[in-house]
Order: sequence, then structure tokens, then C-alpha cells
Amino acid sequence: MATETFRGRIGVTYEDSEPDWPETASPGSAPNVLLILLDDTGFGNLGCYGSTIETPHMDALAENGLRYNNFHVTPLCSPTRASLLTGRNHHAVGISTITGFGDSGYPNQRGRITRHAANLAEMLSEEGFATFALGKWHLNPNPAGSAAGPYDDWPLQRGFDRFYGFLPGATPQFDPDLTCDNHPVAPPKTPEQGYHLTDDLVDHAIEFINDLKAIRPETPFFTYFATGAMHYPHQAPKAYIDKYRGRFDEGWDVLRERYFTRQVELGIVPPGTRLPPSNPGVPRWETLGENERRFVCRLQEAWAGFLEHTDAQIGRLIEHLRAIGQLDNTVVILTADNGTSQNGGPYGVMHAQPGGMRNAANDGRTLGEKLGRPVPLEDFDAVQEKLDDIGGPNSNCDIPWGWSQVGNTPLRWYKQDTHGGGVQVPMIIRYPPGITDPGGIRDQFHYVTDIAPTILEIADVRPRSHYRGYDQMPIAGTSLAYTLDDAECPTRKPIQHFEMMGKRGLWCDGWKAVTRHEPGDDYDDDDWELYHLDEDFSEVVNLAAAQPNRLRRMIDLWWVEAGRHGVLPLDDRAGQRRPARHDSLTWRFVPPLSRIPRAQSPALGRRKWSVMAEVELRGKETEGVIYSQGSFRNGISLFIQDGSLCFAYRVLGNPTLRRAAMELPTGRVNVGVVFEPGDGDTGRFTLVAQDRELDTIPMPDVTQITSMRGAEVGHDRQAPMTHAYKPPFEFTGVIHCVDITVATGP
Repeated sequence: MATETFRGRIGVTYEDSEPDWPETASPGSAPNVLLILLDDTGFGNLGCYGSTIETPHMDALAENGLRYNNFHVTPLCSPTRASLLTGRNHHAVGISTITGFGDSGYPNQRGRITRHAANLAEMLSEEGFATFALGKWHLNPNPAGSAAGPYDDWPLQRGFDRFYGFLPGATPQFDPDLTCDNHPVAPPKTPEQGYHLTDDLVDHAIEFINDLKAIRPETPFFTYFATGAMHYPHQAPKAYIDKYRGRFDEGWDVLRERYFTRQVELGIVPPGTRLPPSNPGVPRWETLGENERRFVCRLQEAWAGFLEHTDAQIGRLIEHLRAIGQLDNTVVILTADNGTSQNGGPYGVMHAQPGGMRNAANDGRTLGEKLGRPVPLEDFDAVQEKLDDIGGPNSNCDIPWGWSQVGNTPLRWYKQDTHGGGVQVPMIIRYPPGITDPGGIRDQFHYVTDIAPTILEIADVRPRSHYRGYDQMPIAGTSLAYTLDDAECPTRKPIQHFEMMGKRGLWCDGWKAVTRHEPGDDYDDDDWELYHLDEDFSEVVNLAAAQPNRLRRMIDLWWVEAGRHGVLPLDDRAGQRRPARHDSLTWRFVPPLSRIPRAQSPALGRRKWSVMAEVELRGKETEGVIYSQGSFRNGISLFIQDGSLCFAYRVLGNPTLRRAAMELPTGRVNVGVVFEPGDGDTGRFTLVAQDRELDTIPMPDVTQITSMRGAEVGHDRQAPMTHAYKPPFEFTGVIHCVDITVATGP
């Protein structure tokens, strides 16, 4: 039997023994660390980086700290988070793209971070830090996101002491899918009671820190605060959105020029920087009709209100640290995971589809299918009343490319791309003990892998060769702590590669080679571009033709770096990589049951499926939800009301409700709904009870019956998709089981 090492001496009694107390980790005088990560927030979006959106609290961090104008990340969220927390390149740790794309069968895309790459929480906890994670995680495989686990890659299993946030890549701000530590929880309030996710995250961050400092005031904390903002859905309290009404009416061409002018005045871009032409696919403002302008301005007003509200909540967290005397002893780092998103397409969307990877070089196509405009112009007057929903609980909106391009000013392209607009983001550090010129700007090239070694250096922590029994791969990042007190020194970063689903890039000695690969194209046919970034900050002058030898050397270097850091094999596919199953999928749900997150919900879609329940009714007074899936945007609900079996469905916000005429009997009853696809894009629902067909409900267009978020049995607590009942509408009888079958064949 294994025993602990004891260096004392054990006698018969304590009087003839010598004690030995095991050593405990002590961080000494190390500072606290607050690492703030914004989502989808491009280079030009903060006020101190040129935006006209008001971000006074983040600007104050810059005024009392440093702004970096040459800081880079990966083009997507999960890979950036993996690199940020581990200090290693994302392919090397098993996150080549987002975790939701699954396991490719190769080491560079396992959809989880290898145990051979400890993250900051695992490293700092070994040195005596308390470790807290709040907000977006997005570092565990999609199938492992429910109360069923496995929990191996959840925050608490990867070094964090406490977690409050959401596991997937996005969640609504007013009714999120929340996890506390290792279990799902419901939001503490409703939107009507003033709930918003960012407020809730700050409340819990303050609580975690207070809990620590009340009892162990000498213990430093590492708090990883990753907002849902600014990923869609762009949702904020109405007052924040209303503040921006009319502020963008001049259009994205004018606003982009204004951002750029402010950037030049602020000195956040180098002298001589040029504003590139608009990205392909962005329509000139004057070509938009009046209705289109009203729609896209509302989308941007919601975006702006969301950002200012986020800023206010970050400010609340910072002010709390000041109030308890911890701010100046805290290293505060704020950055973003990638540039502003292109997922909204050329005209923006009222109801964004989860997982929609639009490509701005492919005429707004997503997964190979053209999306088209969100609202046909001839039907626009009919939806004017819905404009006020934008940014509120009943919206799931995303901005068009024109506004995304403004947010990335003065850089080209967007999130997903390896050009500047996808990978160059704001980065602010506030740490008074180490900064001699608060308000300064740093222009050294650095990358997201450099944050972890910077924090470790400031905390005086040397990474160990083993964590939790696993040999550790070397940290690839270069600490940028040397820049804190020296604005003029050259970068110590030697080289950095980029890759995302075939799009590639390489920075070396102030030069950058980059190619914008299209899925399915031959990699050898990709056109590489060459830019001298030391003289061409915004990638305007392509020198590929003028310096072919340099370009060839850069491309060769990219292949060398790709081999060194596990980038290969290249894979430009989007979506699940494992072979699909071809048998029927079945689920049996027996209450009580935790809410099932979207990624783990039954894949109800355009194929045949059924929801059948065995319930016990106690008379006409028995009512409530039997099974619900989805929300106000897309969803279904099977429920009993006034003695009748009822079914409601909603597609892109449009509701349909049907009540069966037959009164249900008392006792044990089988009830359910069956969906069958019809000719073309049609389909139908059939309500059944006791093996009898009660009603048939036609569905004229099944093309959007997808992405129904979250499932619940016996109630409908979050974002109910029908107004026929008031949530949670608990079932007052007995639900013995709910059986769901989905056919996977054609």
C-alpha cells in the first residue's frame, strides 16, 4: 500500500516522536491574474482602437496600461482558447479548428486539449493559486457537454477550482444554457426580471473572488473571464441598444473611414498606414434600399449596445477589485479570440443558424448552399414590427459583412481568415508594478501563445516537466513581459505560422505570406500573397510578383513550421469528421432529468422522427409540458392543456399551434407526435394517442426545421417557443418515459 513520504520519526507516543509537516505550494508574493477574453471582437472595435462605440472602462485599462497593435490570434474561437491557456500552438494540442467539428482521426484535431499540454489553471494551481473560470469554455467535445458527461475536459477537470458559464461555443444572453462546476443550472432570473448573462458572470466572478479573499486573503487568484460577447446572438438590455439609434445611419463606408481617421489620430496604427479597398461582397452603402439600410442599422445598433453593456460589466468587475484593494496587485490582460465575424453574410440575419460558417469569398454561401437575403424586399413592410425585437430576448441576429469590415478596420477579411482581419485583435495589459509608461502603445509582433509564458514569468513560475502524471510538450510561446517597460526594443518572436481549414499564413522578420484557400480547391493551386508588414500594416501592397524568391522561401518555411507544430494533414472540411451512423437513433428520457443542451439534444430535422410518451393522467386537471425542444426561434412542444393533447412548433420565429379535438382519458396513456417529410420541401406532423391519429398538421417548408436548442422533459423553463402557456408549465401528472426515434436514412 502506497504511503506518503514521512521524514520525521514515529515512536510509541508523540513525546518520543519527531513530527514532519508536508510542504504546501506557496506563490510567495505573486500577483493575481485576470485574463479577459472577448469573442469575435476585431481590431477596431474598442474606443481606444478607433471605434465610435463607447467603451470607457476598457479604454481606462489602456490609459493605465498598454495597448498592443501587433498582437495576433488564430482565426477561430476554440483554437485561440487552447493556445491562450496552454502557450502551445493549437494544432499541436489537438484543436486544429473548433471542438464542435469533432475528432478528425488525426492528432491535430481531437476536439480536446491533450493532457500533455497543461493549461494555466493546471500550472498555477500547482503553485498555490486559486483558479476560476467564468463564461465561455468551448474546449470539450460536443458529445461531452451534458450532465451525463464525460467530464474529462470540463473546466474543473482541467485545473479550475470553480466554473460558472457555458460549455458550447455560443448561447443566448437572456436564457443561456448554464453550467456551474460539473452540473447544469437554470439562470437565476428571467429576462423580465432583468437577467443578462454578462451581468450574471460578473456577479459570480465577484463572488468567487470574495469567497477566496475573505478566508485566504494571502492566496492569489487566476480568473479566466471569457464573455459570450461579441459572438451572436447580439443581445443587450434595451437601453443600451436604444442609445445607438441612428448612430450608424451614415452607413458602413462612412463609418469605416471615420474609424480609420480616429486610429491614425490615436497612433494605434503606424504612420503611413493605408485603408484597403472594401472586401469583395460588401455592397456599397448607396446601393442599399431604404428598408435594407434600416434593417442593417438595427443590427449594428444591437451590436454596439451589446459591446457597451459588456464594457460596463467589465468595468464593474474592475471597480470591485479596486474597492477591495486588489486592482494594482492584479495583472489584467484583455484581448479577443479572433476578428469580427463574417457569419452574418452580406446582408445580416435576423435569426442566425448555429454552426453556419459563411464564406465571404463564396458569395455568402454556407456549407455549400446559398443563403440569400434575410428578408425579401417585397415582404419587408410586413416585418417592420419585428425590428424592435433585434437585440432582445426574441432575436438571434448577426451583423452583415459591411459592419464586420468596419469592426476590423483597417485590416482585410474576417474571422476564419488568416489575413489581418481574422487574426489581429486588440490586446491591453494593465499592471502598474511592471509598466513605466501607462497609456503607451507597443508594436512588437506577438501571438496568442505568448500570453501564458508572459503570465508565468510575471508570477515567477517555471513550468514543470510533468503535470498530473503526463509528460509535457514544450511551451511554444515567447513571453512578452520584456515589452512592459521597453517600448523601443525589437520583438523577440522569431516566427509564427497560421492555418485554419486550409487557409494559411506565415509571419517572419516583419514579412507575411498568406493564402485564402477555398474548401475543395487543390492546395497547390492556392494563390499566395506577400506583404511587408513593417511598412504595410494593413496588407495593401501584394509583393508576390515583385519578390517571388522571398515568397517561395516563406512558403517553404510555412511547410517546415507546419511539420514542427503538428499542422498536417491539412483538412478544409467543416463539420463532424467521424463517419455518420446509418441506423435509427433512439433516446429514452425518464424524469426527473436535467436540461439537455443543444449539442446533445435529439437531432430532430427533416428526416422522419417521432416523440412518444407514456404518461399517467389524473383527470381534466392534468396539464403541462411533456416534451419540449428548442426555443422562440426554432422549436417544438408537446403538452396537455384543458384535457387535450396539444402541439406547437416554431420555425424562424413563426409559430403554429394545434389542439386535438379528442378529450384524453384518465389513467395511463400513450401520446406523441410523428413527423414525416413529404414531397419537395413539405412535411407533416401527426398527433397520436392510444395508437389513434388525432390530427395532422401540414408543414409547407421544412428547410429550416433544424438547430432546435436544448430539450426538457416535464416542463419548458427556458425561452419557451409558444405563448400558449406560461413557463415552466410543469406537468402535473406522471411521465413514465419519453421515447424518441430519428431515422438516419434518406
